[in-house]
Amino acid sequence: MNAGGHSDPERRLLLRTRRVVTLQIAGVISLVIALAGTLVYAVTVSGQDAAARRDLASATRSASLAQHPHCVWLFEVRGGVVQRSPGAPAELPFTPALSRVAGGEQTDQAALGGHDYLVHTRWRGGTVVQAAMDLRQQHAERRRLLHTLAATEVTGLLGSLLIGQVLARRAIAPLGEALVRQRRFVADASHELRTPLTRLHTRAQLIAYQLRQGDDVTEEVDRLIAGTRQFGEVVDDLLLSAQFGRMRRPCRPVDLAALADELAVAEAARAKASGVTIEVRRQGPGDHIVRGAESALRRVVSALLDNALGHTGKGGHIKLTLAGGPTVTLTVQDDGEGLDPRDAERLFTRFVGGPGGFGLGLALVREVVDGHGGTITADGRPGAGATFTVRLPAAPETDLPPAAPS
Repeated sequence: MNAGGHSDPERRLLLRTRRVVTLQIAGVISLVIALAGTLVYAVTVSGQDAAARRDLASATRSASLAQHPHCVWLFEVRGGVVQRSPGAPAELPFTPALSRVAGGEQTDQAALGGHDYLVHTRWRGGTVVQAAMDLRQQHAERRRLLHTLAATEVTGLLGSLLIGQVLARRAIAPLGEALVRQRRFVADASHELRTPLTRLHTRAQLIAYQLRQGDDVTEEVDRLIAGTRQFGEVVDDLLLSAQFGRMRRPCRPVDLAALADELAVAEAARAKASGVTIEVRRQGPGDHIVRGAESALRRVVSALLDNALGHTGKGGHIKLTLAGGPTVTLTVQDDGEGLDPRDAERLFTRFVGGPGGFGLGLALVREVVDGHGGTITADGRPGAGATFTVRLPAAPETDLPPAAPS
């Protein structure tokens, strides 16, 4: 798993999806800009053409050779002689139109002398009048408009890619979070279910052996049933976490010492098979009652005991020590493989772990302990065992059971 919390296939999927979404958003924005630019260009060209035709038509109706609109040249044909306005280009007038018009008017676009002209010809009082406009200025304006629209499209494309990337990140973020939650749930479930399943399997083997020996297995069956009930609690907790996140569980007084006794008995068969002894001790006066979710706290003690069993060899010893007071302390000490004190903090980091397979289980333990307002620390030396200490606030006096009468 990388630093972002995703495996390589998941990361590639997220990156590919993000690119697709980015390109789709950029494509839509670019298409809108292109359509808007096309519309602007079409409206501009249409407006220029309509204005030019109006100017030419107005010139042929009322303008004179001496007084004509700017950029418009006027020509009159009288008695077969063409009269020209001053400065008119030599290639004008457009003679085909002079011969075609008869009592009406017409507009033509002509290419003369390497230039484009818009020409309007009409009869006016028995005289043929023609007005012509050089279209070079219009074409230059259209080219500038096209360049501006092209620059706008390029800028819009770059901007849309940036916007698309930002929006894609926001759109894909829930997918990334869902993948992280899914991976986290799978990892948590596989770890949390391993210990109770191992415990149930070991006890079932013990019951089968005792049955073959003809022994009374009533007590062991009762413990097996209790183990299956606790297994169901773990499954329920995992499903709640998957559906609603780290929601608050119902809190009540929990006797941490009773949990330690219960789990020491539950792991007795497994410990015996491994040649390990488990001892539960109480130090000093006071109760060992804390306030919290019993199923979650049971998993804390179970995980620490499972961790100790996994790192303690044959002939080893595991001690669970409880001390009361304003803070209830649970210490799980073994004389197994031990740990490097420099790695103590890293043991509680997800998927980092340490020598011998520490890691996810202890990270889950810290999450539960933190959620109960407590702390957990680790200490030890390589080859000299490890000690894990959990400190939890004691339950308020109002939550404590009444004292037995003397």
